[in-house]
Order: sequence, then C-alpha cells, then structure tokens
Amino acid sequence: MSREEDHIDMESETKMWKERKTTRGSLHRSDSLNLKAGKVSISANHSSKLGWRATLILAFQSIGIVYGDIGTSPLYVYASTFTDGISNNDDILGVLSLIIYTIVFIPMLKYVFIVLWANDNGNGGAFALYSLICRHAKVSLFPNQQSEDKELSNYRLETPSNKLKQAQKVKQMLEKSYFARVLLLLVTIMGTSMVIGDGILTPSISVLSAVSGISRSLGQGAVVGITVVILVFLFSMQRFGTDKVGYAFAPIILLWFTFIGGIGVYNLFKYDIGVLRAFNPKYIVDYFKRNGKQGWISLGGVFLCITGSEAMFADLGHFNVRAIQISFSFVTFPAILAAYSGQAAYLRKFHEKVSNTFYESIPNPLYWPTFVVAVAASIIASQAMISGAFSIISQALNMGCFPRVKVVHTSTKHGGQVYIPEVNYMFMTGCIAVSVAFKTTEKISHAYGIAVVCDMVITTYLVSLIMLVIWKKSTWLVALFVLPFSCIEFVYLSSQLTKFIEGGFLPIVFAIFLTMVMGIWHYVHKERYMFELNNKVSLDYLTELTNNPNINRVPGIGLLYSELVQGIPPIFPHFIANLPSIHSVVVFVSIKAIPISKVELEERYLFRQVKEYRIFRCVVRYGYNDLYEDPVEFENQLVENLKEFIRQESFILDTKGKTSTIEQVPIVETEREDILQGSNINDISANEGKSSSSINTCDRVNQGALGVENEIKFIEKAMEKGVVYLLGEAEVVADPKSSIINKVVVNYAYSFLRKNFRQGNKLMAIPRKRLLKVGMTYEI
Repeated sequence: MSREEDHIDMESETKMWKERKTTRGSLHRSDSLNLKAGKVSISANHSSKLGWRATLILAFQSIGIVYGDIGTSPLYVYASTFTDGISNNDDILGVLSLIIYTIVFIPMLKYVFIVLWANDNGNGGAFALYSLICRHAKVSLFPNQQSEDKELSNYRLETPSNKLKQAQKVKQMLEKSYFARVLLLLVTIMGTSMVIGDGILTPSISVLSAVSGISRSLGQGAVVGITVVILVFLFSMQRFGTDKVGYAFAPIILLWFTFIGGIGVYNLFKYDIGVLRAFNPKYIVDYFKRNGKQGWISLGGVFLCITGSEAMFADLGHFNVRAIQISFSFVTFPAILAAYSGQAAYLRKFHEKVSNTFYESIPNPLYWPTFVVAVAASIIASQAMISGAFSIISQALNMGCFPRVKVVHTSTKHGGQVYIPEVNYMFMTGCIAVSVAFKTTEKISHAYGIAVVCDMVITTYLVSLIMLVIWKKSTWLVALFVLPFSCIEFVYLSSQLTKFIEGGFLPIVFAIFLTMVMGIWHYVHKERYMFELNNKVSLDYLTELTNNPNINRVPGIGLLYSELVQGIPPIFPHFIANLPSIHSVVVFVSIKAIPISKVELEERYLFRQVKEYRIFRCVVRYGYNDLYEDPVEFENQLVENLKEFIRQESFILDTKGKTSTIEQVPIVETEREDILQGSNINDISANEGKSSSSINTCDRVNQGALGVENEIKFIEKAMEKGVVYLLGEAEVVADPKSSIINKVVVNYAYSFLRKNFRQGNKLMAIPRKRLLKVGMTYEI
C-alpha cells in the first residue's frame, strides 16, 4: 500500500473511531522502527474554572506560602539603605518614594498583572517558561519530540492568531540558530541557579533580621546562635512538605501583616503624616541630586523591599493567578506600604535609630508580641523560597538539566509540592555557613540582592520571548514591556554590583558553579542520547534474532529501559550476547520528560508492536510535576495499557475489513504454554507457520487459535511469571579524538557527578531482586 493510501485509510479510521464516541485514539500497526509510537488514549479532562469561594480560599492560603519574604523585608530595608546614617531628613522621603514606586512597578505591575499569565498550565519559574517555549518552537536540544505529544490534553497550543507572521519569523529564527537555542537554555539554567541561591540566602537574612530584635540585651553572638538553631529546625521540618507546613502559616502571616500595617498607620499619624508626600516622584529626583553616586549605591538597599516577588511566580503552581492577584492587591500591598510609610515617619523624628528601625518604631506594649510574630514570619518567609527552589530543581531534573536526586511528592492535591532530601541538607549547610560567616543582615544583603535582581532580569526576557512567539503581541507592545522593566532592573543590578567585594560575589560564584554543573549534566545527557540514536538496532538484527536457534524465550515480561524513543537502543544486543534468551513478552520502555507540568494517566503510555513475537515498544511520558509510581503500580499500569493497545489494534484492523495480525499468526494453546515455560524462538516461528498454513483447513487448529482475548490472557500469564527490569549500565567516556575540554568535562566532571548522585535504578525505585544490568561504553 502506498503512503498516500495509507494516510487516507488512517484518516478514515480516525473518523470512524470518533463516530463510535470512544475516548481511545486510533493506532497504526507498523513494524518500522523509525515510526512514532501509537497513541493509547486521549483525555480532555480539564478542571473547570474555580468559583469565587474557592479562589478566595486559595488567596487566603497563598498569604502563608508566597508573601513571607516580601512581607518581612520591612525588617531590614532602611538599615540596608542608610548604611552610613541619614545626613538629610528629606532623604527619607526620597527613599520612601523609591520604595513605593519600586513595589508598584515590579511586584504589582510586572509580576501580578503580566508575568503571572506567562505560566505553564499554572506553574511558574524559569524552567516553566522554557518548557512553554519548547512546546511552541523546536528549541529543545534533545531530538526526542513526537507528534503525539501535541495531542496531550495539557499541551494547550491554542493561542491568539494576530501578528502570526511576526511570531513565525521569531520562531524560525530560534529553531534555525543553534547558538540561540543553547543561549536560551543557558539563560534558563542561570535563572534557575539564581533562584536556588535565593533559597539559601533568604532563610539566612530573614531569620537573622527577625532575631536581631534581642541583640540589645544578649549581643550579636547570641543572635547568630539562635539563628542557627532556628535554621536547623526549619530544614528539619521540610520533610513534612509544604502542604502540611505551609498552609497552617496563613493565619500567622495575616497576623504579621496586621501588626506591621497597624503599627505603620500608628507611627504615620503619631510622628509625621507628611511623609505621604513621597507619592510625588519628584522626591526621587531630589534625592539623587543631593546624593549623587552615594544615592545610586544606596539603591542596593532599596531593592530589598521587593525580594520575594519572584516567589509569586515560582509558587504559582500551588494556587492560581486570580488568588495571587487578590491576596497581593488587597492584603500584602497595603500592609507593606503602611509599614514603610510608618517607619519613614518615625525616622523623620529619630533618624539616628536607622540601624534598627523596625524594632525601635514598635510601641512598647506590642514589642514582644511583634518579636514573636516576626520570628515566626521569618521562618515562613524562608519556607516560601525553599519550596520554590525545590519545585524548580524538580523541573530542571525532568528536563535533563540536573543530576539525579530523590524527589518526594508531599501532596496528593498539588503535584508541584515536592521535597528533595539531598538539596534540603545542602541548603541547610549553606544557610548556616552564610549566617555564621556574615553575622549581620547588612552584609548578607550585599549578596542577597544580586541573586534576586538577576533572576528578575532573566524572567523579563523570557516573558518577552513568550509575548512574541506564543502570545503573538506586536513588537511595540513587547518593547513597552521589556524596555521600562529591564531598565529599572539593570539600574538596580548596577547598584548591587558595587557591593561585589563585600559579599556580592557569593551568589555570582554560586550561580556560575551551579550553571556549570547543570550545563555539563545536560551536555553529556544529550550526547548520550545522540549516541543511542546514531547506533540504534536495525530491523535486520531483530529479524536475525527471531531466526537464531540459540536464542530462547523465557517465562515472564522483560522491561528494557532506554531514553531512546525513535528505535531499539544499542544496549539490547549486549543483553542478548550475555544472556542468549529473551522473555516471552519484551517491552522496550522509554521514560520521557514532556515539557508540561502534568501528563494525565490515561495519556501516559504510548505502545507499538515492534515484531510479531510479542516485542513491543512503550514510551512512558511524565510532566515535571508528575509522580513516579512504585514498581508494582507501574507494572500494573503498563500491562493494563498494553492489553488495551492490543484490543485497540485489533479493532482498528477489523474496521479496515482485515483480520488482525494476532489472528493471522495463531498459536495452539499447548504451544502457548510451552512459550511460557521457555522454548526456542525458531520453533515458535515454525509452529506459527504451520498453524497459519492450516488455518482454513483444520477446524481443530482454528478452534485452538489465539484470538485477542486469548492473547491478553497470554500477557496476564506472563505477568504472573514475573517482571524483570533490564537496565543498561552505560559508561560514558570521551572519544579519544575529541578535544581536551570535552575529555575533562566527560571523563572527570560528569563522571564525578554521576558517581556522587543517585543512579537511575534508585531514582525509579526498581526492585534489586528483579534488576538485571549489563554494561556498555559510550564514546561521545
């Protein structure tokens, strides 16, 4: 049959399939190893939009998860801005004006009303933006895209059609330029590295600033000691998950906002309500005229008023856009503006107390209650960025950009809530080291701001790319977004860099180190895939294998793991060479990361029969928020989907007026039992040929022939005999002819990472007793 006729038949099959009102997808039976796997099912179960009641509940919960960082910034902003004291009282108005408009432009306008909409099925962060771009443009460096992926219910490629020509031009430019694709990935990795760095610095500065309220009575040494104890407690609690730890914090943060907002209004009316003149931006101009270079340097402290803004985007997967918009606009925004205004009013009367403005401005009866709530709020502030960093690392791991670590999903309701033990202990060690080394919030703030502003700059440019390629906005509208926000952020970044020697180097060094680790891992990971793709097993090999009298079938199901989705991996012949037998049912399993947050269970498995002798290929697709099942559950799901595949394939072929392949190659019941007990492949072929030749003449054989249900029973009996996991232990080495840099990266850097992080079988929790590994060397 020609390709055109085949294509027409496939269209008619699909139409007929839909007319029968089934939720299952049409499948194409083919033995070509290069064709895509057939689709098992399509599900379009999208949850309906939440009502206002549910949205308001989420808005309340978001207060305890998202705003701890930006909400505790009033603890240290003025102290970090006026490091050398206040020389002119009007400088207070200038700094307050800067704080007001910085909060209005960055967290309110940029994040709440623009960036939040650039989410990936409700998930935020640098890798969520990258995965969104990968779905609409072929920019991924991994050549494992399949046309069936676009049919996933969460893929969602429907976008506005205006400015289509411009969007296509940008898209083609990205797809054709290898440099642009690599740069896009590196920028994403750098943004992720900055957020991870933020996850280390946030707990240090938040807890240290809150505990500093007792420095007057106990001294700075005691403050550092108590901070370390709180940090150990904080990271010990992470294993319980955001769902249990975080949601209970909403009332505390709400109480915190009530305290700082109420105290701010009290100080405003008591000391100087005239500071509200700072809403006039002319005080910003006057401030820079008076202070010049020193005023520009002080922007590093002012910028700390919006630290935590990126948490609104990173933690978006736990809530929804409307919930974040409501909670920020009606709770967080007015509370922190009142707090900064009240502190400014207090400083107008007592500018010499700027080093500890927050605690000095608290009325005496409220001092200790506020101190207790401040410590609790600082712990919650740390929780927001730590959980956000966990989510982003989980995304990077599934995109092949982070060494293997154990990801624990801590909530059945929210797939984005994860806990990573190894990273948690690394964070704890880093936070304690930073707190002990820097001792004061002023010194930590020099490092803290750089990490945050760099992440904001990267987010600005990734969102602008989404506006062009996906939202298809006009160039002038995108420029209206990019130019103002990037200018503001670069001004703040330039100010932060003046503190490079004083501690600002820390996040830069940390981000460079993490970027190198993630970049090396992704590079070798990609080259491994390319090696398998270029050395995949030919159809001739499988044909030769089926005719080889020395190869036996053994009882059970064999699952051979590989990342390859386009063919049979080169590790397969090594298994046959070491163990000259294959199982009665063989499935080549490819675990594939899809650039979406979640793949519905009904859409996860893609099957295709490779050869007639029960050799299948299965692509198992996971989103970056999906949970890997335990082995028993995985086996059951895979076998159930395999049986459904057999039913569907038979149905499709029946609708074409043909007899299914399974029925064309019948096996007598007694022969089926022989296969399960172990027999020769060639003998099976001979028996099948005899049965096939006599099918129209021998009623006895016809009655004994396997139909679809009998074939399914065969699969079930093979399942009862046991499932064995076949895993290739590939050692990756640099090609002797490659460059010195490649040899260092592959033979030393990657080898070190691979040996010191989790192995694939541990990550997938494969039972040791049913695991069979064969080694092979890949030269890249």
